Amino acid sequence: MTRIASTPATGRRAAARPWTRLADDELLKLRFCDLKLKVQDSPIAPRVRRLYRELDKRGVPFHPHVWFAEEWFSPDGIPGIAIPFYLAHPRLERLERRMMNEVEGGNANWSMRILRHEAGHAVDTAYRLRRRKVWREMFGPASLPYPSSYRARPGSKRYVQHLGDWYAQAHPCEDFAETFAVWLKPNSSWRRAYADWPAFHKLEFVDQLMSEVLARRPVVRSRAKIEPAETNRRTLADHYRRKIARFSRYTRTNVDQVLERVFTFEPTRQGAVRAAKFLHSERAALVASVVRELDTDAYTVRQMLRMAIDRCAAMRLYVHGNRRDALRHARWMLARITRLYANRESPRLVV
Repeated sequence: MTRIASTPATGRRAAARPWTRLADDELLKLRFCDLKLKVQDSPIAPRVRRLYRELDKRGVPFHPHVWFAEEWFSPDGIPGIAIPFYLAHPRLERLERRMMNEVEGGNANWSMRILRHEAGHAVDTAYRLRRRKVWREMFGPASLPYPSSYRARPGSKRYVQHLGDWYAQAHPCEDFAETFAVWLKPNSSWRRAYADWPAFHKLEFVDQLMSEVLARRPVVRSRAKIEPAETNRRTLADHYRRKIARFSRYTRTNVDQVLERVFTFEPTRQGAVRAAKFLHSERAALVASVVRELDTDAYTVRQMLRMAIDRCAAMRLYVHGNRRDALRHARWMLARITRLYANRESPRLVV
């Protein structure tokens, strides 16, 4: 059983991290191994301990081991969780935000949602659950190749809604991990929230499966770490070049065209507001308005707004006109792209 020790901050440790005072350009020249990151010394450590408490409360004796890497993932064949390096320190989070416009898992709620999801993969691996015939009948064959992209069905009730982008629909293993995460969440109201959904049967299956197998010792007990930051000799600059290139493989879409009708590439006045910032600040009102207008679920609309914010940031769009007009245009935009997805006119989502 993994233990993440609680370690107080010290002046000595701070002094051992001179990179925290570097400018971004200098920080990007460092290699991952130069950062000397340790989970137990980081802000993510209390959240890992919280995950372990949640597993204990559910009667799950297995605790996945964790390490820092370049991205979130749980490797095939190893029942552990890789956590992105930028969650090791606020300075690295600031760099991630500057380079990618957001910090995936950058607050407690978001990081716990991802940790629960990755714990589902780790539990699946530890107990070899996917090899069971009943698992395959419920979620599909885990042997299916992972697609480079998938077309989401926003209205489907055959899948739980946990992470963004209807991620349960990407692959049978993601379907299981998302279902496990919903089941694991403390005080989860899944029995009520999913009562009339086909996904309810998947949640009941996970509930029964856990009670059957988790009194047993895990079959796979490897403590290996895949691509750990501590031995990674790639520079942060090279990492971000690759990451930005991957995210930039985004062809011109109907969504982009809608955004260009509402916002502008050039600021029309001094102090013009970035469209991404404007949408983020008005997100509650926009979602509520479009939910009422289209009589649809809030989850779908929030995912559409998240996509719009990401694209606005990537395209460097600005708001033009006064706030009242900008809100009216933004409501039209959000309703339009939500309809595009409902009609399955949208581009595939990249896994």
